Formats: sequence, structure tokens, C-alpha cells
Amino acid sequence: MTTIDIQLSATRKEKPKEDQLAFGRNFTDHMFIMDYSTEKGWYDPRIVPYAPISLDPSTMVFHYGQTVFEGLKAYRTKDDQILLFRPEKNMERMNLSNERICIPHIDGEIVIEGLKKLIQVDRDWVPTAEGTSLYIRPFVIPTEPFLGVAPATQYRFMIIMSPVGSYYKEGIQPVRIFVENEYVRAVAGGTGTAKTGGNYAASLKAQEEATKRGYTQVLWLDGVEKKYVEEVGSMNVFFKIKGEVVTPQLNGSILEGITRNSILQLLRHWDIPVSERRISMDEIREAYDKGELEEAFGTGTAAVISPIGEFLYEEKQILINEGKTGELSKKLYDTLTGIQNGTLKDEFGWTVTVENEKVLSK
Repeated sequence: MTTIDIQLSATRKEKPKEDQLAFGRNFTDHMFIMDYSTEKGWYDPRIVPYAPISLDPSTMVFHYGQTVFEGLKAYRTKDDQILLFRPEKNMERMNLSNERICIPHIDGEIVIEGLKKLIQVDRDWVPTAEGTSLYIRPFVIPTEPFLGVAPATQYRFMIIMSPVGSYYKEGIQPVRIFVENEYVRAVAGGTGTAKTGGNYAASLKAQEEATKRGYTQVLWLDGVEKKYVEEVGSMNVFFKIKGEVVTPQLNGSILEGITRNSILQLLRHWDIPVSERRISMDEIREAYDKGELEEAFGTGTAAVISPIGEFLYEEKQILINEGKTGELSKKLYDTLTGIQNGTLKDEFGWTVTVENEKVLSK
């Protein structure tokens, strides 16, 4: 058992009303911190009051983008239990990102233990309303003050938490997606498989253009031929064509989503034909023209399942299922959220209970 020092805040923030929750705007009273040096390894895990952090202007995080992050959620059940959804998969993926960005490996068991303690401290922040959850953001930054292009020798790992409602204002209603065929986000051999800040910075220009045109998100195509579907800015993407569900195969430039993995398991559990393969926008447009494109949806921690009602590709609209939520999208959303919030039986062993224990300062 790792010793985690706990310093409780003397004052508590006013919590936002649950029917007014925005995504990632309000933060709980406390945060988890752990530091690293080449001499000590990871050390001093602690829970402290949420507050700004002080860094030297030459700190490497400001200059070279050597940072990774994760996203997961905690859910409150009807019987007042708190559940996490597959946190070990987030730690596995974080360490894959760390490896790519030259950040030291993190002990996932210590982090999950610290996360549980943090949730126990801020348990009252886990919302109760339907469709709400506590979003959890673990991240790592280099803290070494040095202007040199090399892996840092000092790092800080942190977890902050935010009560949230729907990621998209549309909620479970279909979103409109702009297909980007000028800018590219990632290529095989790059950092597309790592959850690192630079990938998201690279997406902002295209997202800005999509927003100006009234579209919710950008669908990225491959960075070489600009014809094969990769992922939406915050989601992996699926298509239902003639009864078969197709999603782009992992190819070295697509993030391996934990929700994506869960959806694939559910589909196969239900004996629904599913394939992971290359799929082009031309194939999707042809399926649409033939009346064979039945549904499309995105998957991700933030949105869970987001039906897609329209693509704009090369200035032509592809309207899916008359812009309505599809039957399969709704079933997947209801099933996955039901498992996450404890209203449905978890047949896959995905959920982890956070024990209700009173935590005192140490």
C-alpha cells in the first residue's frame, strides 16, 4: 500500500447546478500530484487543494510539447455507489503515450489508488442527474527549467476532476461533421497514437473552419492520400453499411479509444457483423448513393456515443438516417451508459467500485 499524503482544503467551492453543467469548466476542491526525478523516480504522491501551479518561464513544457494526458469518468449509481469505467485501460494507454513521448513509465496501480482516494475526498462532486458524470483528467508535464530539445529529467503527474454534462450541446441527438481534406492531423510513425497535446493543437485550424460553417466536429482523413477515414477530433468513428458495422483499423496514426474497444466487444457479443479495416470517403459516399449507409456514430470517453446525422464532404451533404439517431446507436449508448452508471449488469468486468470511506488529512 502506497502512502498518499492528504491535505484537505479549509474552504469548499460552490458546486454548479447539475442542470447547468458545462464540459470542463468547473473543478473539484482537490487534485492529486506526484513528481519525478531521474534520481528518485516517481515520488511524493499527495492530494492537495486545487490551486494554480508555479513554473519557471523556461520550464520545458512551455517550449517542446512533451506532455500526455488521459480522460475517464466516475459515475454515481442509484444506490449511491461511485463507479469507474476501465481505469486500467487508461493507464495502459497513458504508458503507451509516455513511451512515444519519452516520459517515464508510471505505476498504474499507484495512480488508480490515488484516484480512488481523490474521489473519496471529493465524493460530493460526483453529480447525480441523468447524463452527468465526474470527468477525470490525468496528465504529465515536464517541469525541468531548460531550453534544450531533449527528454526532460523532471516531471509532474497530476489528476484534476470536473463534474460534467453532455460533451456536445446536441447530447444524444446527431451531430454534423465536416470532412477535412486539406489539413492533416497525423501520419503513421508520428504521434497520432499518443494522447499528446500537439495532436490536438494540430486540429484547431480545421476545427475553427468547421465551426464557422456550422459543423460540430472534423472528420480527419489519412495524411498521405487524404482519402481514407481516420477519426473525428474527439472520437473514433463507426459506419453501419448493409447491416455490417465498419470502423477504421488502427494504423499507427489513430488513437486506440477505450470506448471504441468497448463498443467492438459489445457488437461481437451481440453477433453483429463488425470489421476493422481501411474505409474511404468514396466508399461511404457510394454506400450513401445506393441507400446502403444506415448509420454512423462516434465513440469516446467525453461523448460516449454520438450519432452522426450528416457529413459534408467535398461540398456535398451526406445525410444519414434522415438526420435522426439510429436504432443501433441508441442501443449502444443505452447499454454502455447503463453499465457505466450501474443500471445494467456489467457482464464484462469493466466497472471498478470506489469504496465510500471518510478521508482525513494526514
